[in-house]
Amino acid sequence: MNFIRSLLSFLMKDKIVASAGFNRWLVPPASIAIHLCIGSVYAWSIFNPALTKEFGVVTSSAQDWSLSSVVWIFSVAIVFLGLSAAIAGKWLEEVGPRCVGVTAAFLWGGGFIIGSIGISTHQLWLVYLGYGVFGGCGLGLGYVSPVSTLLRWFPDKRGMATGMAIMGFGGGAMIGAPLKTFLLEKFAVAPTYLGPESAVQLITEGGKRFAELATGKLEVVIATASEAAKLPTPGDAGVYVVGTGNTGASSVFLTLGIVYFIIMIIASFAYRVPAKDWKPEGWTPPVKDAEKSMITNNSVHIDQALKTPQFWLLWVVLCFNVTAGIGVIGIAKTMMTEIFGTTLPLIATASFAGTYVLMISVFNMCGRFFWASTSDFIGRKNTYHCFFILGTLLYLSIPFAASAVSADASVTWLIMFYAATMIIFTMYGGGFATIPAYLADIFGTLHVGGIHGRLLTAWATAGVLGPFVITYLRNLSVENAISDLVSKIDPAVFEAKFNASVSHLSELIAAKTVTVAKLMEIAPVGTIDPTSSLYNTTMYVMASLLVVGFFANLMVRPVNEKHHVEKTHPEL
Repeated sequence: MNFIRSLLSFLMKDKIVASAGFNRWLVPPASIAIHLCIGSVYAWSIFNPALTKEFGVVTSSAQDWSLSSVVWIFSVAIVFLGLSAAIAGKWLEEVGPRCVGVTAAFLWGGGFIIGSIGISTHQLWLVYLGYGVFGGCGLGLGYVSPVSTLLRWFPDKRGMATGMAIMGFGGGAMIGAPLKTFLLEKFAVAPTYLGPESAVQLITEGGKRFAELATGKLEVVIATASEAAKLPTPGDAGVYVVGTGNTGASSVFLTLGIVYFIIMIIASFAYRVPAKDWKPEGWTPPVKDAEKSMITNNSVHIDQALKTPQFWLLWVVLCFNVTAGIGVIGIAKTMMTEIFGTTLPLIATASFAGTYVLMISVFNMCGRFFWASTSDFIGRKNTYHCFFILGTLLYLSIPFAASAVSADASVTWLIMFYAATMIIFTMYGGGFATIPAYLADIFGTLHVGGIHGRLLTAWATAGVLGPFVITYLRNLSVENAISDLVSKIDPAVFEAKFNASVSHLSELIAAKTVTVAKLMEIAPVGTIDPTSSLYNTTMYVMASLLVVGFFANLMVRPVNEKHHVEKTHPEL
Protein backbone atom coordinates (compact mmCIF):
# COMPACT_ATOMS: atom_id res chain seq x y z
CA MET A 1 0.00 0.00 0.00
CA ASN A 2 2.83 2.40 0.89
CA PHE A 3 4.53 1.53 -2.41
CA ILE A 4 1.38 2.41 -4.36
CA ARG A 5 0.93 5.63 -2.41
CA SER A 6 4.56 6.55 -3.13
CA LEU A 7 4.13 5.72 -6.82
CA LEU A 8 1.06 7.96 -7.03
CA SER A 9 2.44 10.70 -4.81
CA PHE A 10 2.19 13.24 -7.65
CA LEU A 11 -1.60 13.06 -7.24
CA MET A 12 -1.59 13.85 -3.52
CA LYS A 13 -2.61 17.12 -1.90
CA ASP A 14 0.88 18.08 -0.71
CA LYS A 15 2.18 17.91 -4.29
CA ILE A 16 -0.34 20.36 -5.75
CA VAL A 17 0.04 23.30 -3.38
CA ALA A 18 0.04 26.45 -5.53
CA SER A 19 3.13 28.62 -5.65
CA ALA A 20 3.03 32.29 -4.76
CA GLY A 21 1.28 34.40 -7.39
CA PHE A 22 -0.86 31.55 -8.74
CA ASN A 23 -4.01 32.84 -10.45
CA ARG A 24 -6.94 31.34 -8.57
CA TRP A 25 -9.23 31.87 -11.59
CA LEU A 26 -7.48 28.95 -13.32
CA VAL A 27 -9.19 26.51 -10.94
CA PRO A 28 -12.91 27.12 -11.75
CA PRO A 29 -12.58 26.07 -15.45
CA ALA A 30 -11.24 22.68 -14.35
CA SER A 31 -14.15 22.25 -11.97
CA ILE A 32 -16.68 23.29 -14.61
CA ALA A 33 -15.15 20.87 -17.15
CA ILE A 34 -15.54 17.92 -14.80
CA HIS A 35 -19.11 18.88 -13.93
CA LEU A 36 -20.05 19.27 -17.59
CA CYS A 37 -18.87 15.70 -18.15
CA ILE A 38 -20.68 14.11 -15.23
CA GLY A 39 -23.74 16.37 -15.63
CA SER A 40 -24.63 14.48 -18.80
CA VAL A 41 -26.22 11.92 -16.48
CA TYR A 42 -29.36 14.10 -16.61
CA ALA A 43 -29.62 13.26 -20.33
CA TRP A 44 -29.86 9.51 -19.63
CA SER A 45 -33.37 9.28 -21.11
CA ILE A 46 -31.84 9.79 -24.59
CA PHE A 47 -30.53 6.21 -24.36
CA ASN A 48 -33.82 4.57 -23.35
CA PRO A 49 -35.31 4.16 -26.87
CA ALA A 50 -32.06 2.72 -28.25
CA LEU A 51 -31.55 0.27 -25.39
CA THR A 52 -35.06 -1.13 -25.83
CA LYS A 53 -34.47 -1.78 -29.56
CA GLU A 54 -30.96 -3.23 -29.71
CA PHE A 55 -32.02 -6.26 -31.79
CA GLY A 56 -35.05 -4.89 -33.60
CA VAL A 57 -33.53 -1.40 -34.10
CA VAL A 58 -36.62 -0.03 -35.85
CA THR A 59 -38.90 -1.35 -33.11
CA SER A 60 -38.51 -3.68 -30.12
CA SER A 61 -38.11 -7.38 -30.81
CA ALA A 62 -38.88 -10.29 -28.49
CA GLN A 63 -35.27 -10.44 -27.27
CA ASP A 64 -34.95 -6.74 -26.49
CA TRP A 65 -34.91 -5.25 -23.00
CA SER A 66 -38.13 -3.70 -21.78
CA LEU A 67 -38.32 -0.03 -20.85
CA SER A 68 -39.03 -0.93 -17.22
CA SER A 69 -35.76 -2.89 -17.08
CA VAL A 70 -33.54 0.00 -18.25
CA VAL A 71 -35.11 3.12 -16.71
CA TRP A 72 -33.78 2.24 -13.25
CA ILE A 73 -30.15 2.45 -14.44
CA PHE A 74 -30.35 6.22 -13.92
CA SER A 75 -31.71 5.80 -10.40
CA VAL A 76 -28.92 3.35 -9.52
CA ALA A 77 -26.35 5.91 -10.71
CA ILE A 78 -27.89 8.64 -8.54
CA VAL A 79 -28.01 6.37 -5.49
CA PHE A 80 -24.33 5.46 -5.90
CA LEU A 81 -23.54 9.14 -6.44
CA GLY A 82 -24.84 9.87 -2.94
CA LEU A 83 -23.28 6.81 -1.33
CA SER A 84 -19.83 7.30 -2.89
CA ALA A 85 -19.79 11.00 -2.04
CA ALA A 86 -20.64 10.16 1.57
CA ILE A 87 -18.08 7.37 1.93
CA ALA A 88 -15.23 9.07 0.05
CA GLY A 89 -15.74 12.54 1.53
CA LYS A 90 -13.18 12.02 4.28
CA TRP A 91 -10.73 10.51 1.80
CA LEU A 92 -11.05 13.66 -0.31
CA GLU A 93 -9.80 15.77 2.58
CA GLU A 94 -6.79 13.46 3.03
CA VAL A 95 -5.57 13.06 -0.57
CA GLY A 96 -6.86 16.23 -2.23
CA PRO A 97 -8.94 17.02 -5.32
CA ARG A 98 -6.48 15.83 -8.00
CA CYS A 99 -6.37 12.24 -6.75
CA VAL A 100 -10.15 12.17 -6.33
CA GLY A 101 -10.70 13.76 -9.76
CA VAL A 102 -8.45 11.20 -11.47
CA THR A 103 -10.29 8.38 -9.70
CA ALA A 104 -13.59 9.88 -10.84
CA ALA A 105 -12.31 9.97 -14.44
CA PHE A 106 -11.47 6.25 -14.34
CA LEU A 107 -14.84 5.37 -12.78
CA TRP A 108 -17.05 7.60 -14.98
CA GLY A 109 -15.18 6.92 -18.23
CA GLY A 110 -14.65 3.27 -17.35
CA GLY A 111 -18.31 2.90 -16.42
CA PHE A 112 -19.30 3.95 -19.94
CA ILE A 113 -16.82 1.48 -21.45
CA ILE A 114 -18.11 -1.40 -19.31
CA GLY A 115 -21.63 -0.36 -20.25
CA SER A 116 -20.62 -0.48 -23.91
CA ILE A 117 -19.47 -4.07 -23.47
CA GLY A 118 -22.77 -4.88 -21.73
CA ILE A 119 -24.79 -3.44 -24.63
CA SER A 120 -22.75 -5.17 -27.35
CA THR A 121 -23.01 -8.54 -25.56
CA HIS A 122 -26.60 -7.83 -24.44
CA GLN A 123 -25.76 -8.36 -20.78
CA LEU A 124 -27.94 -5.89 -18.88
CA TRP A 125 -26.19 -6.53 -15.58
CA LEU A 126 -22.98 -5.17 -17.08
CA VAL A 127 -24.75 -1.92 -17.99
CA TYR A 128 -26.04 -1.63 -14.42
CA LEU A 129 -22.57 -2.43 -13.05
CA GLY A 130 -20.71 -0.12 -15.43
CA TYR A 131 -22.93 2.93 -15.75
CA GLY A 132 -24.99 2.50 -12.58
CA VAL A 133 -22.43 1.37 -9.98
CA PHE A 134 -18.98 2.38 -11.27
CA GLY A 135 -20.31 5.38 -13.18
CA GLY A 136 -22.41 6.42 -10.18
CA CYS A 137 -19.34 6.31 -7.95
CA GLY A 138 -17.52 8.44 -10.54
CA LEU A 139 -20.39 10.90 -10.38
CA GLY A 140 -20.12 11.22 -6.62
CA LEU A 141 -16.35 11.69 -6.57
CA GLY A 142 -16.42 14.08 -9.54
CA TYR A 143 -19.20 16.10 -7.94
CA VAL A 144 -17.46 16.73 -4.61
CA SER A 145 -13.85 17.00 -5.80
CA PRO A 146 -13.93 20.74 -6.60
CA VAL A 147 -16.07 21.89 -3.67
CA SER A 148 -13.57 22.23 -0.84
CA THR A 149 -10.93 23.48 -3.28
CA LEU A 150 -13.05 26.32 -4.62
CA LEU A 151 -14.25 27.28 -1.16
CA ARG A 152 -10.64 27.66 -0.03
CA TRP A 153 -9.67 29.65 -3.12
CA PHE A 154 -12.69 31.95 -2.85
CA PRO A 155 -13.38 32.62 0.86
CA ASP A 156 -14.64 36.04 -0.21
CA LYS A 157 -17.10 34.65 -2.81
CA ARG A 158 -18.11 31.22 -1.54
CA GLY A 159 -21.52 31.12 -3.16
CA MET A 160 -20.31 32.33 -6.54
CA ALA A 161 -17.40 29.87 -6.53
CA THR A 162 -19.48 26.77 -5.89
CA GLY A 163 -22.19 28.13 -8.17
CA MET A 164 -19.73 28.27 -11.07
CA ALA A 165 -18.73 24.63 -10.68
CA ILE A 166 -22.14 23.17 -9.95
CA MET A 167 -23.61 25.24 -12.79
CA GLY A 168 -21.61 22.91 -15.03
CA PHE A 169 -23.50 19.92 -13.66
CA GLY A 170 -26.79 21.54 -14.61
CA GLY A 171 -25.46 22.42 -18.06
CA GLY A 172 -24.11 18.93 -18.70
CA ALA A 173 -27.48 17.70 -19.94
CA MET A 174 -27.94 20.72 -22.19
CA ILE A 175 -24.74 19.76 -24.02
CA GLY A 176 -25.01 16.01 -23.49
CA ALA A 177 -28.50 15.55 -24.92
CA PRO A 178 -27.80 16.89 -28.44
CA LEU A 179 -24.33 15.26 -28.40
CA LYS A 180 -25.77 11.84 -27.58
CA THR A 181 -28.54 12.27 -30.16
CA PHE A 182 -25.98 13.20 -32.84
CA LEU A 183 -23.71 10.25 -32.02
CA LEU A 184 -26.61 7.77 -31.96
CA GLU A 185 -27.60 8.90 -35.45
CA LYS A 186 -23.97 8.78 -36.59
CA PHE A 187 -23.33 5.20 -35.43
CA ALA A 188 -26.76 3.72 -36.16
CA VAL A 189 -27.20 1.19 -38.97
CA ALA A 190 -30.65 0.41 -40.36
CA PRO A 191 -31.72 -3.28 -40.37
CA THR A 192 -32.34 -5.25 -43.56
CA TYR A 193 -35.70 -4.42 -45.14
CA LEU A 194 -37.64 -7.31 -46.70
CA GLY A 195 -40.60 -5.33 -48.01
CA PRO A 196 -44.14 -4.39 -46.99
CA GLU A 197 -45.98 -6.77 -44.69
CA SER A 198 -48.31 -7.91 -47.49
CA ALA A 199 -45.37 -8.99 -49.68
CA VAL A 200 -43.64 -11.23 -47.11
CA GLN A 201 -44.79 -14.66 -45.96
CA LEU A 202 -44.96 -14.45 -42.18
CA ILE A 203 -45.49 -17.04 -39.47
CA THR A 204 -45.71 -16.81 -35.68
CA GLU A 205 -43.95 -19.26 -33.37
CA GLY A 206 -43.74 -18.86 -29.61
CA GLY A 207 -45.00 -15.30 -29.90
CA LYS A 208 -42.16 -14.32 -32.28
CA ARG A 209 -42.62 -13.31 -35.91
CA PHE A 210 -40.64 -15.06 -38.67
CA ALA A 211 -40.33 -14.56 -42.41
CA GLU A 212 -40.23 -17.72 -44.54
CA LEU A 213 -37.66 -17.34 -47.28
CA ALA A 214 -36.14 -19.74 -49.78
CA THR A 215 -33.01 -19.82 -47.63
CA GLY A 216 -34.90 -20.53 -44.41
CA LYS A 217 -36.65 -18.70 -41.59
CA LEU A 218 -35.57 -15.30 -40.30
CA GLU A 219 -36.85 -13.59 -37.17
CA VAL A 220 -38.37 -10.24 -38.08
CA VAL A 221 -40.20 -7.24 -36.65
CA ILE A 222 -43.06 -5.34 -38.26
CA ALA A 223 -42.53 -1.57 -38.25
CA THR A 224 -45.18 1.10 -38.67
CA ALA A 225 -44.62 4.10 -40.91
CA SER A 226 -43.89 6.36 -37.93
CA GLU A 227 -41.35 3.88 -36.52
CA ALA A 228 -39.60 3.47 -39.87
CA ALA A 229 -39.45 7.25 -40.29
CA LYS A 230 -37.26 7.49 -37.16
CA LEU A 231 -34.43 5.45 -38.70
CA PRO A 232 -31.18 7.38 -39.47
CA THR A 233 -32.22 7.19 -43.11
CA PRO A 234 -36.04 7.19 -42.99
CA GLY A 235 -37.40 3.87 -44.25
CA ASP A 236 -40.74 2.36 -45.22
CA ALA A 237 -43.28 0.56 -43.12
CA GLY A 238 -42.97 -3.20 -43.31
CA VAL A 239 -40.78 -6.14 -42.37
CA TYR A 240 -37.22 -5.79 -41.02
CA VAL A 241 -34.80 -8.59 -40.11
CA VAL A 242 -33.91 -8.82 -36.41
CA GLY A 243 -30.21 -8.54 -35.59
CA THR A 244 -29.09 -7.00 -38.89
CA GLY A 245 -28.97 -3.36 -37.77
CA ASN A 246 -27.40 -1.37 -34.96
CA THR A 247 -28.83 1.38 -32.76
CA GLY A 248 -25.31 2.72 -32.22
CA ALA A 249 -25.72 2.76 -28.43
CA SER A 250 -22.67 0.57 -27.74
CA SER A 251 -20.42 2.75 -29.92
CA VAL A 252 -21.78 5.92 -28.31
CA PHE A 253 -21.03 4.56 -24.82
CA LEU A 254 -17.48 3.69 -25.88
CA THR A 255 -16.89 7.07 -27.51
CA LEU A 256 -18.25 9.06 -24.58
CA GLY A 257 -16.29 6.95 -22.11
CA ILE A 258 -13.01 7.80 -23.85
CA VAL A 259 -13.86 11.50 -24.37
CA TYR A 260 -15.07 12.04 -20.80
CA PHE A 261 -12.02 10.23 -19.41
CA ILE A 262 -9.58 12.45 -21.33
CA ILE A 263 -11.35 15.70 -20.40
CA MET A 264 -11.62 14.77 -16.71
CA ILE A 265 -7.96 13.69 -16.50
CA ILE A 266 -6.78 16.98 -18.01
CA ALA A 267 -9.08 18.96 -15.71
CA SER A 268 -7.94 17.02 -12.63
CA PHE A 269 -4.30 17.85 -13.33
CA ALA A 270 -5.24 21.53 -13.47
CA TYR A 271 -6.29 21.44 -9.81
CA ARG A 272 -4.20 23.31 -7.27
CA VAL A 273 -4.82 23.92 -3.57
CA PRO A 274 -3.88 27.15 -1.77
CA ALA A 275 -1.05 27.22 0.75
CA LYS A 276 -1.96 27.10 4.42
CA ASP A 277 -3.37 30.41 5.70
CA TRP A 278 -3.53 31.83 2.15
CA LYS A 279 -5.96 34.72 1.64
CA PRO A 280 -6.96 36.69 -1.47
CA GLU A 281 -4.84 39.79 -1.87
CA GLY A 282 -6.42 42.76 -0.11
CA TRP A 283 -9.10 40.67 1.60
CA THR A 284 -9.48 40.61 5.37
CA PRO A 285 -11.83 38.07 6.99
CA PRO A 286 -14.72 40.01 8.53
CA VAL A 287 -14.86 40.05 12.31
CA LYS A 288 -18.17 38.55 13.37
CA ASP A 289 -20.03 37.83 16.56
CA ALA A 290 -19.70 34.05 16.86
CA GLU A 291 -22.94 33.83 18.82
CA LYS A 292 -25.04 35.57 16.15
CA SER A 293 -23.25 35.12 12.86
CA MET A 294 -24.13 32.27 10.51
CA ILE A 295 -20.55 32.36 9.14
CA THR A 296 -18.09 30.73 11.52
CA ASN A 297 -14.40 31.47 11.89
CA ASN A 298 -13.87 27.97 13.30
CA SER A 299 -14.06 24.48 11.82
CA VAL A 300 -15.79 21.22 12.72
CA HIS A 301 -14.22 17.80 12.10
CA ILE A 302 -16.03 15.64 9.54
CA ASP A 303 -16.83 12.93 12.10
CA GLN A 304 -18.04 15.49 14.64
CA ALA A 305 -20.33 17.19 12.10
CA LEU A 306 -22.68 14.19 12.12
CA LYS A 307 -23.16 14.67 15.85
CA THR A 308 -24.54 18.18 15.45
CA PRO A 309 -28.24 19.01 14.90
CA GLN A 310 -27.18 21.46 12.17
CA PHE A 311 -26.04 18.63 9.88
CA TRP A 312 -29.35 16.80 10.09
CA LEU A 313 -31.40 19.98 9.74
CA LEU A 314 -29.49 20.81 6.55
CA TRP A 315 -29.95 17.19 5.42
CA VAL A 316 -33.73 17.70 5.65
CA VAL A 317 -33.43 21.10 3.96
CA LEU A 318 -31.58 19.64 0.94
CA CYS A 319 -33.62 16.43 0.76
CA PHE A 320 -37.03 18.13 0.71
CA ASN A 321 -35.93 20.86 -1.69
CA VAL A 322 -34.56 18.23 -4.10
CA THR A 323 -37.51 15.85 -3.62
CA ALA A 324 -39.96 18.51 -4.73
CA GLY A 325 -37.80 19.65 -7.63
CA ILE A 326 -36.69 16.29 -9.00
CA GLY A 327 -40.25 15.02 -8.93
CA VAL A 328 -41.46 17.88 -11.12
CA ILE A 329 -38.46 17.70 -13.48
CA GLY A 330 -39.17 14.05 -14.14
CA ILE A 331 -42.79 14.62 -15.24
CA ALA A 332 -42.85 18.31 -16.23
CA LYS A 333 -43.39 17.69 -19.95
CA THR A 334 -46.10 15.07 -19.32
CA MET A 335 -47.75 17.22 -16.64
CA MET A 336 -47.93 20.24 -18.95
CA THR A 337 -49.42 18.12 -21.75
CA GLU A 338 -52.09 16.59 -19.52
CA ILE A 339 -53.06 19.85 -17.81
CA PHE A 340 -53.29 21.97 -20.96
CA GLY A 341 -53.36 19.49 -23.86
CA THR A 342 -57.15 19.11 -23.98
CA THR A 343 -57.80 22.86 -24.00
CA LEU A 344 -54.77 24.38 -25.77
CA PRO A 345 -53.80 22.36 -28.90
CA LEU A 346 -50.45 24.14 -29.36
CA ILE A 347 -49.13 22.13 -26.38
CA ALA A 348 -49.18 18.93 -28.45
CA THR A 349 -46.70 20.22 -31.05
CA ALA A 350 -43.22 18.67 -30.97
CA SER A 351 -41.51 22.06 -31.26
CA PHE A 352 -43.29 23.48 -28.21
CA ALA A 353 -42.53 20.40 -26.10
CA GLY A 354 -38.90 20.32 -27.28
CA THR A 355 -38.40 23.99 -26.41
CA TYR A 356 -39.92 23.43 -22.97
CA VAL A 357 -37.50 20.57 -22.22
CA LEU A 358 -34.55 22.69 -23.39
CA MET A 359 -35.64 25.59 -21.17
CA ILE A 360 -35.75 23.26 -18.16
CA SER A 361 -32.01 22.65 -18.59
CA VAL A 362 -31.29 26.35 -19.20
CA PHE A 363 -33.12 27.54 -16.07
CA ASN A 364 -31.72 24.68 -13.99
CA MET A 365 -28.19 25.68 -15.03
CA CYS A 366 -28.63 29.45 -14.67
CA GLY A 367 -30.35 29.05 -11.30
CA ARG A 368 -27.26 27.35 -9.91
CA PHE A 369 -25.08 30.39 -10.59
CA PHE A 370 -27.72 33.07 -9.88
CA TRP A 371 -28.92 31.79 -6.51
CA ALA A 372 -25.47 30.78 -5.27
CA SER A 373 -24.08 34.22 -6.16
CA THR A 374 -27.10 35.92 -4.61
CA SER A 375 -26.46 34.01 -1.38
CA ASP A 376 -23.15 35.90 -1.03
CA PHE A 377 -25.21 39.06 -0.50
CA ILE A 378 -28.35 37.92 1.34
CA GLY A 379 -26.90 34.89 3.18
CA ARG A 380 -27.42 31.14 2.67
CA LYS A 381 -30.20 30.85 5.23
CA ASN A 382 -32.20 33.65 3.63
CA THR A 383 -31.61 32.13 0.20
CA TYR A 384 -33.18 28.86 1.34
CA HIS A 385 -36.01 30.83 2.91
CA CYS A 386 -36.64 32.20 -0.59
CA PHE A 387 -36.64 28.68 -2.00
CA PHE A 388 -39.20 27.44 0.51
CA ILE A 389 -41.54 30.44 0.68
CA LEU A 390 -41.53 31.23 -3.04
CA GLY A 391 -41.52 27.53 -3.92
CA THR A 392 -44.58 26.81 -1.77
CA LEU A 393 -46.53 29.59 -3.50
CA LEU A 394 -45.44 28.39 -6.95
CA TYR A 395 -46.41 24.76 -6.28
CA LEU A 396 -49.82 25.91 -5.06
CA SER A 397 -50.25 28.04 -8.19
CA ILE A 398 -50.13 24.99 -10.46
CA PRO A 399 -53.46 23.47 -9.21
CA PHE A 400 -54.93 26.97 -9.47
CA ALA A 401 -53.85 27.26 -13.12
CA ALA A 402 -55.14 23.74 -13.83
CA SER A 403 -58.57 24.55 -12.40
CA ALA A 404 -58.70 27.89 -14.19
CA VAL A 405 -57.81 26.52 -17.63
CA SER A 406 -60.52 23.85 -17.40
CA ALA A 407 -63.09 26.63 -17.03
CA ASP A 408 -61.42 29.21 -19.29
CA ALA A 409 -59.17 27.98 -22.14
CA SER A 410 -56.89 31.01 -22.02
CA VAL A 411 -53.16 31.00 -22.79
CA THR A 412 -52.72 33.17 -19.66
CA TRP A 413 -52.86 30.07 -17.46
CA LEU A 414 -50.25 28.34 -19.62
CA ILE A 415 -47.94 31.34 -19.24
CA MET A 416 -48.52 31.22 -15.49
CA PHE A 417 -47.66 27.50 -15.38
CA TYR A 418 -44.60 27.97 -17.63
CA ALA A 419 -43.21 30.79 -15.50
CA ALA A 420 -43.89 28.96 -12.23
CA THR A 421 -42.13 25.76 -13.33
CA MET A 422 -39.12 27.63 -14.71
CA ILE A 423 -38.62 29.50 -11.42
CA ILE A 424 -38.99 26.16 -9.60
CA PHE A 425 -36.21 24.71 -11.77
CA THR A 426 -33.89 27.63 -10.94
CA MET A 427 -34.41 26.96 -7.23
CA TYR A 428 -33.88 23.23 -7.72
CA GLY A 429 -30.46 23.91 -9.24
CA GLY A 430 -29.82 26.77 -6.82
CA GLY A 431 -30.29 24.47 -3.86
CA PHE A 432 -27.45 22.24 -5.04
CA ALA A 433 -25.14 25.18 -5.70
CA THR A 434 -25.81 27.00 -2.43
CA ILE A 435 -25.53 24.07 -0.01
CA PRO A 436 -21.69 23.75 -0.14
CA ALA A 437 -21.27 27.41 0.84
CA TYR A 438 -23.94 26.96 3.55
CA LEU A 439 -21.94 24.06 4.96
CA ALA A 440 -18.73 26.10 4.86
CA ASP A 441 -20.49 28.90 6.76
CA ILE A 442 -21.73 26.52 9.45
CA PHE A 443 -18.87 23.99 9.75
CA GLY A 444 -15.85 25.91 8.40
CA THR A 445 -13.69 24.93 5.42
CA LEU A 446 -11.39 22.35 7.03
CA HIS A 447 -13.51 19.31 6.11
CA VAL A 448 -16.29 20.92 4.09
CA GLY A 449 -15.71 18.66 1.06
CA GLY A 450 -16.21 15.52 3.13
CA ILE A 451 -19.18 16.95 5.02
CA HIS A 452 -20.75 17.94 1.71
CA GLY A 453 -20.21 14.41 0.45
CA ARG A 454 -22.05 12.92 3.40
CA LEU A 455 -24.89 15.39 3.02
CA LEU A 456 -25.39 14.23 -0.57
CA THR A 457 -27.06 11.09 0.79
CA ALA A 458 -30.05 13.45 0.96
CA TRP A 459 -29.87 13.67 -2.85
CA ALA A 460 -29.74 9.89 -3.18
CA THR A 461 -32.82 9.64 -0.95
CA ALA A 462 -34.66 12.36 -2.88
CA GLY A 463 -33.77 10.69 -6.19
CA VAL A 464 -35.92 7.72 -5.17
CA LEU A 465 -38.49 9.49 -2.99
CA GLY A 466 -39.45 12.26 -5.45
CA PRO A 467 -40.33 10.10 -8.49
CA PHE A 468 -42.04 7.52 -6.26
CA VAL A 469 -44.28 10.08 -4.54
CA ILE A 470 -45.25 11.78 -7.79
CA THR A 471 -45.97 8.49 -9.59
CA TYR A 472 -47.96 7.05 -6.68
CA LEU A 473 -50.08 10.16 -6.14
CA ARG A 474 -50.78 10.60 -9.85
CA ASN A 475 -51.90 6.97 -10.19
CA LEU A 476 -54.14 7.42 -7.16
CA SER A 477 -55.66 10.54 -8.73
CA VAL A 478 -56.26 8.67 -12.00
CA GLU A 479 -58.04 5.85 -10.19
CA ASN A 480 -60.24 8.31 -8.29
CA ALA A 481 -61.01 10.25 -11.48
CA ILE A 482 -62.03 7.07 -13.31
CA SER A 483 -64.24 5.93 -10.43
CA ASP A 484 -65.90 9.34 -10.32
CA LEU A 485 -66.54 9.37 -14.09
CA VAL A 486 -67.89 5.81 -14.11
CA SER A 487 -70.39 6.75 -11.39
CA LYS A 488 -71.81 9.41 -13.74
CA ILE A 489 -72.08 7.15 -16.81
CA ASP A 490 -75.08 4.96 -17.59
CA PRO A 491 -73.98 1.31 -17.05
CA ALA A 492 -75.63 0.32 -20.35
CA VAL A 493 -73.63 2.98 -22.23
CA PHE A 494 -70.47 1.81 -20.49
CA GLU A 495 -71.08 -1.82 -21.50
CA ALA A 496 -71.83 -0.87 -25.10
CA LYS A 497 -68.55 1.08 -25.29
CA PHE A 498 -66.23 -1.48 -23.70
CA ASN A 499 -68.10 -4.79 -24.26
CA ALA A 500 -67.87 -5.44 -20.51
CA SER A 501 -69.88 -4.48 -17.45
CA VAL A 502 -68.83 -2.01 -14.77
CA SER A 503 -68.13 -4.96 -12.47
CA HIS A 504 -64.99 -5.68 -14.58
CA LEU A 505 -63.68 -2.12 -14.16
CA SER A 506 -60.44 -3.06 -12.36
CA GLU A 507 -59.51 -5.53 -15.12
CA LEU A 508 -60.28 -2.97 -17.81
CA ILE A 509 -58.13 -0.34 -16.09
CA ALA A 510 -55.23 -2.79 -15.70
CA ALA A 511 -55.38 -3.59 -19.43
CA LYS A 512 -55.53 0.16 -20.24
CA THR A 513 -58.82 -0.42 -22.04
CA VAL A 514 -60.56 2.11 -19.79
CA THR A 515 -58.90 5.50 -19.49
CA VAL A 516 -60.03 8.97 -18.50
CA ALA A 517 -59.95 10.08 -22.15
CA LYS A 518 -62.13 7.15 -23.31
CA LEU A 519 -64.61 7.68 -20.50
CA MET A 520 -64.96 11.35 -21.43
CA GLU A 521 -66.18 10.20 -24.87
CA ILE A 522 -69.30 8.72 -23.27
CA ALA A 523 -69.65 10.98 -20.24
CA PRO A 524 -72.85 13.06 -19.93
CA VAL A 525 -72.79 16.47 -21.56
CA GLY A 526 -71.37 19.08 -19.21
CA THR A 527 -69.04 16.68 -17.39
CA ILE A 528 -65.75 18.41 -16.57
CA ASP A 529 -62.64 16.60 -17.84
CA PRO A 530 -60.61 15.73 -14.69
CA THR A 531 -57.32 15.33 -16.62
CA SER A 532 -56.10 18.82 -15.78
CA SER A 533 -56.49 18.19 -12.06
CA LEU A 534 -54.60 14.87 -11.89
CA TYR A 535 -51.54 16.55 -10.37
CA ASN A 536 -53.30 18.71 -7.80
CA THR A 537 -52.71 16.34 -4.88
CA THR A 538 -49.08 15.91 -5.91
CA MET A 539 -48.48 19.66 -5.94
CA TYR A 540 -50.12 20.06 -2.51
CA VAL A 541 -47.84 17.36 -1.07
CA MET A 542 -44.74 18.95 -2.63
CA ALA A 543 -45.75 22.32 -1.18
CA SER A 544 -46.13 20.64 2.23
CA LEU A 545 -42.59 19.24 1.97
CA LEU A 546 -41.30 22.75 1.34
CA VAL A 547 -43.12 24.01 4.44
CA VAL A 548 -41.34 21.34 6.51
CA GLY A 549 -38.06 22.34 4.85
CA PHE A 550 -38.72 25.99 5.75
CA PHE A 551 -39.04 25.19 9.47
CA ALA A 552 -35.95 22.97 9.36
CA ASN A 553 -34.00 25.85 7.81
CA LEU A 554 -35.45 28.26 10.36
CA MET A 555 -34.04 26.11 13.17
CA VAL A 556 -30.44 26.23 11.87
CA ARG A 557 -28.19 28.06 14.35
CA PRO A 558 -24.40 28.46 14.67
CA VAL A 559 -22.66 25.29 15.84
CA ASN A 560 -21.98 25.09 19.58
CA GLU A 561 -18.29 25.71 20.29
CA LYS A 562 -18.02 22.29 21.96
CA HIS A 563 -18.07 20.80 18.46
CA HIS A 564 -15.21 22.96 17.15
CA VAL A 565 -12.13 21.05 16.04
CA GLU A 566 -10.00 22.80 18.67
CA LYS A 567 -12.08 21.05 21.34
CA THR A 568 -12.70 17.67 19.67
CA HIS A 569 -9.45 17.13 17.73
CA PRO A 570 -6.81 19.43 19.25
CA GLU A 571 -4.04 17.54 17.42
CA LEU A 572 -5.27 19.15 14.16
